[in-house]
Amino acid sequence: MAAKPGLYANIHAKKERIAKGSGETMRKPGTKGAPTAKDFKESAKTAKMATGGVSSKGGVSLAVGRGEKLSTDKGAGLTAKGRAKYNAATGSNLKAPQPEGGPRKKSFCARMSGMPGPMKDENGKPTRKAASLKRWKC
Repeated sequence: MAAKPGLYANIHAKKERIAKGSGETMRKPGTKGAPTAKDFKESAKTAKMATGGVSSKGGVSLAVGRGEKLSTDKGAGLTAKGRAKYNAATGSNLKAPQPEGGPRKKSFCARMSGMPGPMKDENGKPTRKAASLKRWKC
């Protein structure tokens, strides 16, 4: 069962309907049926809890510049700092790569090799997919 949209999603949807000419109007604060200050406060709490460092696109924001992931030149994986940030935000338990072998290497290589997408970008440089496969020695 999908979660119901929250207060801010409902307000945004109503504003879009009004902009398209639905004839509706926004309720004035304090009128019957209008959200109260308490409603906004509760909605803000749950919105913060739900995101927990996760972007609106559904992923955790990780950057090469902040040292959270490696550039494609260096192997394109996450650093220890990046894994820690991702684990904290999502409750996951990402582990360090095992390029020299180990129980997870075979699984990673099989899974990542089958991923859609090119091995080189439009400029002929290796993609993050290609760099990570090379780093894991797949």
